[in-house]
Amino acid sequence: MINNIFSNLKVLEKSLDASLLRNEVIAQNIANVDTPGYKKGTVKFEEYLSAALKGSNFKGFKTHSKHISIGGDNIDSIDIKVTQDYKDLSMRLDGNNVDIEAEMAAMAKNSIQYNTLVQSLNSKFKILKSAINEGRK
Repeated sequence: MINNIFSNLKVLEKSLDASLLRNEVIAQNIANVDTPGYKKGTVKFEEYLSAALKGSNFKGFKTHSKHISIGGDNIDSIDIKVTQDYKDLSMRLDGNNVDIEAEMAAMAKNSIQYNTLVQSLNSKFKILKSAINEGRK
């Protein structure tokens, strides 16, 4: 039963890590809005998470460190990557491609996502606390 309660705890944990890193990257982009030649940073996570979750549920058991992994990716192995965004070419003469309005909107969206993830995590712990308290009776 506890496995059912915490089935997606690792996903929530990784998502919170990605959201925190995304907040730092957006804040850095906003701080460098007037820096000539600065290229905004972006966080890549959701694509990797989606690919890992769509992967096979079959997972081989490794008994030795030199064995080849079989099956879908482990949630722990998903990387959160920060990349420089060169595809949005700047219309500014100084080569900076940070759009302050877009960054502020991204910051608001990320804040909402972070708060939603925290609420979801809190609800998981409330379920566990309720199960513990009811077990005492």
